[in-house]
Amino acid sequence: MPDSSMTTANIPADATPMMRQYLAIKAAHPGHLVFYRMGDFYELFFDDAVKASAALDIALTKRGQHLGEDIKMCGVPVHSHEAYLSRLIRQGFKVAVCEQVEDPAEAKKRGAKSVVERAVVRVITPGTLTEDSLLDARSHNYLAALAEAQGELALAWLDLSTADFAAQPIEAGQLAAALARLSPGELLVPDRLLARDPLKAALEEWNAVLTPLPSARFDSDNARKRLQSAFKVAALDSFGAFSRAEVAACGALLDYVELTQAGKRPALAPPHRVRADGTMEIDPATRRNLELVRGLDGRRDGSLLATIDRTLTGPGARLLAERIAAPLTDRGEIERRLDLVQLFVERPAVRERVREALRRTPDIERALQRLSVGRGGPRDLLALRDGLDSAEALAAMLRAEPEALAPPPAPLAAIVAACSDHRPLITALAEALADEPPLFARDGGFIRQGYRSELDEQRTLRDDSRKTVAALEAKYRTSTGVPSLKIRHNNMIGYHIEVTATHADKLDLGKLGFTRRQSMANATRFSTAELADLETRIGRAADRALALELAIFDELVTKAMDVSTNVAAAGRALASLDVAAALAELAAGENYMRPVLSDDPAFAIEGGRHPVVEAALVRQGGAGFVPNDCNLGEARRLWLLTGPNMAGKSTFLRQNALIAIMAQAGSFVPAKSAIIGIVDRLFSRVGAADDLARGRSTFMVEMVETAAILNQATARSLVILDEIGRGTATFDGLSIAWATLEHLHDINRCRALFATHFHELGALKERLAALAPYTMRVKEWQNEVVFLHEVAPGAADRSYGIHVAQLAGLPAAVVARAETVLAALEKGEQSGAVTRLADDLPLFAAAPTRPAGGVAKPQESEVEKALGEINPDELSPREALELLYSLRQRIKS
Repeated sequence: MPDSSMTTANIPADATPMMRQYLAIKAAHPGHLVFYRMGDFYELFFDDAVKASAALDIALTKRGQHLGEDIKMCGVPVHSHEAYLSRLIRQGFKVAVCEQVEDPAEAKKRGAKSVVERAVVRVITPGTLTEDSLLDARSHNYLAALAEAQGELALAWLDLSTADFAAQPIEAGQLAAALARLSPGELLVPDRLLARDPLKAALEEWNAVLTPLPSARFDSDNARKRLQSAFKVAALDSFGAFSRAEVAACGALLDYVELTQAGKRPALAPPHRVRADGTMEIDPATRRNLELVRGLDGRRDGSLLATIDRTLTGPGARLLAERIAAPLTDRGEIERRLDLVQLFVERPAVRERVREALRRTPDIERALQRLSVGRGGPRDLLALRDGLDSAEALAAMLRAEPEALAPPPAPLAAIVAACSDHRPLITALAEALADEPPLFARDGGFIRQGYRSELDEQRTLRDDSRKTVAALEAKYRTSTGVPSLKIRHNNMIGYHIEVTATHADKLDLGKLGFTRRQSMANATRFSTAELADLETRIGRAADRALALELAIFDELVTKAMDVSTNVAAAGRALASLDVAAALAELAAGENYMRPVLSDDPAFAIEGGRHPVVEAALVRQGGAGFVPNDCNLGEARRLWLLTGPNMAGKSTFLRQNALIAIMAQAGSFVPAKSAIIGIVDRLFSRVGAADDLARGRSTFMVEMVETAAILNQATARSLVILDEIGRGTATFDGLSIAWATLEHLHDINRCRALFATHFHELGALKERLAALAPYTMRVKEWQNEVVFLHEVAPGAADRSYGIHVAQLAGLPAAVVARAETVLAALEKGEQSGAVTRLADDLPLFAAAPTRPAGGVAKPQESEVEKALGEINPDELSPREALELLYSLRQRIKS
């Protein structure tokens, strides 16, 4: 049975011609499932069939023998293969699609046993998808590559479905954060880097999408030549000052794309260089904790992105996700984004007209890319026509707002310019395309009647010939006296005359000119010279008409590709317009305000709110969100936040981090006002989780993440830490939290929110000048604790943990015992009290009598007894009033 070691050199000499062809193709693609085209099916053989049948839950059969063993086989229909491909790709498989590239009639000329030529026309991998059915319209699908040259590392990435192409230099310690930002569908790595200790840990997280390649494919000299050839330039300097490592990574991507697309070179944008410090660095743990684009369960629902996304197009949704994943650190660029959002906030009528136009705008970016790699169809051309027409209409609408276009650099000027001057292509496509074209060009019928006279002539001949078939059928019915006679067509014998077996003798008379073609149990098929001639004319007309349509399709694609750079620019402009209008819609609807950005390390939030929690409260129809202020000025840049669980500490920490991310992504923020000094790195240590796969306990994970913060945070960073040290013994945990707090204050000198239950840390206020104690306010009323969810200066004197345990449903006996233990411990007799309590623990005593529910029944008061004996229906109004006074007096006494 063939395996990954099969090569063309060891294919058995006695294999059948078809099997020799298959094995040669399989040998060239050992790591892929080969979809081998056989008529109307893609078939898989040997191990490929075993793997695919299990993954797709389809029947595993057999066909013939090879080397004395049955050939295992399964197959999927060509017309519905994309659904199966999608399932295979999601499970991590790579698929080589092998098509028939020769007319069977040509193969027969070489001999009866000749096999139709086949070739792999495309290799489908998770990072090289272009079909809408295989992609999420609202998310990027990046193919990334890591390379090293001259001791430097670089990461490059592209989205084959949209033409985005970028690279950046990177340090080994930044790799995990960069990959978490991009979340690539596939990651190319030279095999020699896989064992490097600094990189190994970061790459382990991406094993499922890792594609190791020979290091020779990352050669920087070859990569430079490949890039220069692809973009038709003599030097890459016009695109940016790329390092050799960046060039190597970009070249490896281009090489891999050409390999998977069988030599076809897609229309990619030239690579642009991303500065390593150009975006806010957010490590993987912080992204998970803050649930930026995915919730903790891996789904989009419940994330920040899902909560604030008001975009109306796929490109707009992808751009918003990109901005949330990579907030900027360039104040000027952030201000330009905010200017555009503010323009639409202040002009609701313009915003609504823009959004109405965008609702009808298709995805230009992905339609253009499918056409560039030869997988587009008539509907992709239609998408270009409609999308560019929408762009022209939007440009005309926005030109009517002159104050929005001047003075330069006006926020809309570049967008209007990119959306203009597409009328020649729009007109060409509108004149050629039918109103409702088919999905595939091979189906024909997508060119408008009257567009080209030669095509109309062939269509008329084809259609009139079909009318002639109907007339001929009527003629034969009359001449034979067989009213059930029919002229039919199939792919095996073409046009033929079919009658039931009982009428076959009437057509066998030679004088009528019928020739028997096929006899079956219930019917007999005949032909005539007249019908054969008509079939030839129909076939020629139909073939000629389809050939003309396909030629026109190629002409239209060429016209689109000639201006692909301008079309792609229009697509990006429409996406920017969608994001700006969507964020303005969000700001107007949710009362978000424009943040004020500063180059100083300021952080002053007035009335800040958590966008996700607030949205959830609105959906549930509950109480409104309680806003809170947060001022991390130089004199109070480190907040020590205490208070009970469930009081809102974690929510407060997260909301301030999310406000910083939204502001630097170019969005208005959920607050009355916000002054934010640019944050270079954001760190979050919130929540508890273990990592059993790596042998890490919850406490070990906590310490690893805390170490990363203390080693990397700068004075411009923002850090949120929750319950450091809780996973170990009390004094150990307190010591770690104490030392961490001192390090953040004295060494990192960053803005930080530090939530804890170690109230002893409040003593550090006397020694750490920038430490400011704050607490979550609670109110005790009638032996109950009410969480106010308000942040106030000061420190908590207790944690109310037992109260929270009671709310969680702990049995009343356990709660009562916990209160007894706590009271003894709070008297200060800790060592002796613990010993006495341990001696007194009723571990083996008889359990107190409990009701069926399992919770000890509290003793009734006199008032409760009196109320239980009353029948309200028997009381007059006067008696009820006297009883109320009586009960009130009992409570007082």
